[in-house]
Amino acid sequence: MSKIPKNLSDKDMLKNFVEEPTLESMFMEAGEKMEKKAAKRAADEHPGKDIRIAYLTQDVIDKIGKLLLELKVDLYKEGIVDYRMNVHREGNNIILSPVEHKNK
Repeated sequence: MSKIPKNLSDKDMLKNFVEEPTLESMFMEAGEKMEKKAAKRAADEHPGKDIRIAYLTQDVIDKIGKLLLELKVDLYKEGIVDYRMNVHREGNNIILSPVEHKNK
């Protein structure tokens, strides 16, 4: 066994070190690859391909999401956690209203 040289910098000590892949690093790498694929797929898909949301801009989708989150928080503050959304149309308006599930 050779002697360990003294007064080496951290960079010099780790010069020829190669980290062995661990189970954690393999899962992390696979997860990052999946996230990149999902992000690329989402970027490639244009909302115009789905006729149900073709006319909604990203700004409108963000606003709806924000308002629904605010509604969920308000309902939670009122103690309502089990509900469904009732969707109906009144003239030129689309109405979303929460309906509480009755526990039996």
